[in-house]
Amino acid sequence: MEINLDTGKLIVFLGGLFLFLLIETLFPTREWQDSRLKRFAFHGSIAALNTVIIRILIYVPFLLWVVYVEEEGWGISRWLEIYGWTEIILSIIVLDFFDYIWHRANHRVPILWRFHKAHHSDTAMDVTTALRFHPTELMVSGLVKATWVVIWGPTVVAWFLFEALISLCAQFHHSNIDFPNWIEKWLSWIIVTPRFHASHHAVDRRYGDANFSTIFSIWDRIFGTYSQPEQDGATTRGIDALGLPEARELCFSPMAWLVEPFRSRNQNLAYERVVEKAPNKSKS
Repeated sequence: MEINLDTGKLIVFLGGLFLFLLIETLFPTREWQDSRLKRFAFHGSIAALNTVIIRILIYVPFLLWVVYVEEEGWGISRWLEIYGWTEIILSIIVLDFFDYIWHRANHRVPILWRFHKAHHSDTAMDVTTALRFHPTELMVSGLVKATWVVIWGPTVVAWFLFEALISLCAQFHHSNIDFPNWIEKWLSWIIVTPRFHASHHAVDRRYGDANFSTIFSIWDRIFGTYSQPEQDGATTRGIDALGLPEARELCFSPMAWLVEPFRSRNQNLAYERVVEKAPNKSKS
C-alpha cells in the first residue's frame, strides 16, 4: 500500500505540474519576463536536488514515524476515535491549519525567514516557483511536520492525501493563470487561488507579508492576515513587482540561492549594498 500511495503522490505531482504548465502557456496572466526554458531548468534542478536530499535524509524515517504513530494510536484523532473518510477530511483540514501556522512562522521568525527567502527571491511567478525551496527549509519542515503527526495522529492514507493535495494546490496557486472576477470572488473564499497568492509574492510587504494559507483561504481571514490589493485579471494594481527588493539580479544564481541564507548579517548588508548599485532589470 505504501508503494502505491507513494506512486500516486508522484503521479499527482507530475500531472499537476504539466497541467498547469500547459494552461499558463495557453492563457498566461502576466507577461513572461524571463526565458521559460531557463526558469524550468533552474527550478527543475532545485527540485531534483531537494528530492535526492529529502529521500536520503528524511523520507524513510518520516514514513516509519507516521506508521509507528498510527500503530501506537497516538494523536487527537485516535483519542477521539475518528476513522474512515471523516478522519481523512478532518486530517486535511487540521494539517492545513498547521501548515498555515508554519508558513506564517517562516515569515515572522528571522532564522526561518533566512531560508524561506530562497522561495520568495523569484522575481516572477509561475508553476515552477512551487519547486523553488531551500533544502534546509525542507529538512526543518520535515522535523516540524513530525510533531504535527504525533499531535493529530493522521493515518498513513490521510497523510499521503494531504501531501498530494498540498503539492497540487501549491502548483495551482503559483501558476501564471487567473479567473474572471465573478469566479475569483467566490472561489478565493474557499481555496487559495493564483490571484490570492500572487500578492503574497509582492515586493510590497503590505501584501507580501500576508496570505499564508495553502489549501483553504479561510485561515487568513480568521486570523487577520488577509491582504489583497485591488486586482482585475492581468492587471495587478497596487503591486509593482514580485519577489524581494534586494538581489534581484541573482534570481537565477545557484550559489546565491544556496549560500545566501548562511551569510552573516554584516555580509548580507555588504552584499545588498553591492546589489543596489546594479541596475534593476526585473521589475514589471
